[in-house]
Amino acid sequence: MFERLRESLRGVVERLSRRGFTEEELDQILWELQLQLASSDVALKVAERISSELRSRLLGLEAPRFGDRAQIVREALREAIKGVVAASPRGLLEMAEERRRRGEPLILLFIGVNGTGKTTTIAKVAKLLMDHGYRVVLASGDTYRAGAIEQLEEHARRLGLRVIRHRYGADPAAVSYDAVEHARARGYDAVLIDTAGRMQTNRNLMEELRKIKRVIQPDSTILVVDALTGNDAVEQAETFEREVGFDAAIITKVDADARGGSSLSVAYSTGKPILYLGTGQGYDDLQPFDPDWLLGRLIP
Repeated sequence: MFERLRESLRGVVERLSRRGFTEEELDQILWELQLQLASSDVALKVAERISSELRSRLLGLEAPRFGDRAQIVREALREAIKGVVAASPRGLLEMAEERRRRGEPLILLFIGVNGTGKTTTIAKVAKLLMDHGYRVVLASGDTYRAGAIEQLEEHARRLGLRVIRHRYGADPAAVSYDAVEHARARGYDAVLIDTAGRMQTNRNLMEELRKIKRVIQPDSTILVVDALTGNDAVEQAETFEREVGFDAAIITKVDADARGGSSLSVAYSTGKPILYLGTGQGYDDLQPFDPDWLLGRLIP
């Protein structure tokens, strides 16, 4: 996990710890750092921000002659990277409890392109809520992709959940509305809504998602992106934020991501926090995002 980015950062730490913290020496190494970050799928503006922040922290610093210079560099790099990761939002469990106290279900709308693992992520979030005593219903708002309804229903069968569905080609906003009303009428604590995931440049899809949001007014819209798509994950996130708007992201397939740039870039590029990381195919493979956990794996 994140091997390529970790190795790049280790090399930077080693080089900087052997140099003085002068403007000339820093600029050369930090330019190389930007190139290495970019090769690890870190978005250019994020790489520039990290390099700039690291430069300001080290420039003119008096390094101890016999002390651990590498530790000084590591701490400066840790703080520079931490600065590009948005603060965590309120947790889903906290939101669910708030809504339950008010006698209303938590409404979560999941968006993202096909292939990111969106439907599996919905099942993981449902399992998380169930494990904490919340009653959950799912909504099959992807009424276009062949097999989408059946895929969600299979996850529901394994978890013992109910799915609200219409026929293929039905209005996704109507499906979503019916699911929310069903949850309210039957006393469910949360309704999780799947949506279509055609390419993010599809104007009809964006209008469809905006319509769903207008109709159900979700408590949180969650973007699901695939870590393995690299900089395309950032492009997707920026497009969905501009066209639809979302509140937080879940990054999937992190366990297979050797580069690691997406986990840094999505949060900084959109200003939206990362909620969870998908770390496997099991229903329990959903890890709350912790910047310190990430930094511990990136900086040796």
